[in-house]
Amino acid sequence: MKHQQTIKELLAVVGGKDNIKNFENCATRLRIILKDDSVVDKEKAENVNGAKGYFFNTGQHQFIFGTGKVNEVYSELSQELELESKDFKEDVYSNMNPVQKVVRTLADILVPLIPALVTTGLLMGIRGLLIELGVEFTSAGMALFQMLTDTAFAFLPVLIAYSATRKFGGTPVIGIVVGLMMVAPQLPNAWAVAGGDAEPLFINLLGISIPLVGYQGSVIPAIFAGYLVAKTEKKLRNFVPQMMDLVVTPFITLTFTIFLMLVVFGPLLQQLETGVINFIIFTIEAPLGIGYMLFAAFQQLLVVTGLHHSLGMIELQLLSETGQNMLNPLMTASMAGQFGAAIATALLMRNKVKRANSVSSSSSTLFGITEPLLFGVTLRHFRVFLSGMIGGAAGGLATYIMGLSATGMGITFIPGLLLYTGSIASMIQYLLVILISFSIAFLVVRLQGGKIVEEIN
Repeated sequence: MKHQQTIKELLAVVGGKDNIKNFENCATRLRIILKDDSVVDKEKAENVNGAKGYFFNTGQHQFIFGTGKVNEVYSELSQELELESKDFKEDVYSNMNPVQKVVRTLADILVPLIPALVTTGLLMGIRGLLIELGVEFTSAGMALFQMLTDTAFAFLPVLIAYSATRKFGGTPVIGIVVGLMMVAPQLPNAWAVAGGDAEPLFINLLGISIPLVGYQGSVIPAIFAGYLVAKTEKKLRNFVPQMMDLVVTPFITLTFTIFLMLVVFGPLLQQLETGVINFIIFTIEAPLGIGYMLFAAFQQLLVVTGLHHSLGMIELQLLSETGQNMLNPLMTASMAGQFGAAIATALLMRNKVKRANSVSSSSSTLFGITEPLLFGVTLRHFRVFLSGMIGGAAGGLATYIMGLSATGMGITFIPGLLLYTGSIASMIQYLLVILISFSIAFLVVRLQGGKIVEEIN
């Protein structure tokens, strides 16, 4: 086996084959759940042959190998262990606290939608660039382009209700129908109502006048609708006879869910969602760019905890309401700051193997994956990580001054450049944000060179 020594050291560190309960891999990490966590030697775990870092989070021992290599290690470990296939997510959830479970649930619902939303964002950028270059569209051509760029966000509740229903164990097609009903043309368009171009419909229920509005662009109501579909289905199947299940269960599930969403939970959740988004925007847009700087400085700490998955919901809401996503350049600034600090640190390392490993760990950051860099380089030394935060804050300030924002979500750093094709100026500004964040972090590390050299060598 190509990674025989790595597998041997890995098994020794985690207490042998018999102590492994479950395992899987993601883009860069091998994740292992153990029966007994106390047997792991942290120092040895951090020095497993071929691994670029190690950390323990949400009950998982995570060894960072990097893109591509992690797949090879996982494959060889699978051959070595010959464990029966089990639901890894179920074991992961059992080790999480309530907050971690909520964040992971949101990620499981929203992450499958990212490819479609990335594509939509790229198409928006292409349309903007063509207009910037002076291309004139006929009315039919513009209508077709708008179909390509606007459909995913106009029917966003449909996508989310489908994904949420599937996540919670319901029948996805019922989730799709509920989502379609939430944006049905018979309901006043939410964006038209918000813009004053339409009025809500009102129904009287027990003497209470309830406004009915579509849910275009909504996220939280659609997630809750998917939850209601799944839970209602499961409850009904406890007592509905099997011969009537095909008709009775979908009928009651669909009508019960859409009724509750339109007249009870929907309006409340819509108001809650609007309030949360407005508060976040208000905080980020604090005077003098302070909010931008703080977000760009601390965003990579969210990656460490896994809470960064929850940002997807905020990005979706920003895009659906404003068509712009200011969090994307701030995330890239945060990454570029840590990247600059890591490269500067690597150049201070006397050990050639350590230097090569640090540069290798940092390279995936160029494509928006920072875990190898964080756990392999910057988090190992407080001064280095703090330097990266300072670089990120500088990039955040530049983002604020230039008023930069993206047309989509899901990709950052170099691939993220595609989200700024709406104009040449935006592309240049985006590259400037990366350059400023990288340079400031690099410079701050070099200014502390003497002390950092002592730590890393």
